[in-house]
Amino acid sequence: MPYYVYKILPGPTKLVSTLEKLEEYGSFKEAKNYARSLRAELSADDNTQIKVMFAETELEAEEQLMEKREAPILREWEK
Repeated sequence: MPYYVYKILPGPTKLVSTLEKLEEYGSFKEAKNYARSLRAELSADDNTQIKVMFAETELEAEEQLMEKREAPILREWEK
């Protein structure tokens, strides 16, 4: 399965964001290095996110990125 690198631009609300597929790689190492280089180019005040997704298809990767995830519960020792 390929690794997809996406640029996520914030939308008017948290539920609405714009996904832009940048590249597709066969190995995680290549995708990770590409994503790191893109993140290094972003300015500190830029709200753009760069994410790597592992999925069978481009559609599945986009669905995973758009899923609403619950915030992790912090344990007392993690604070």
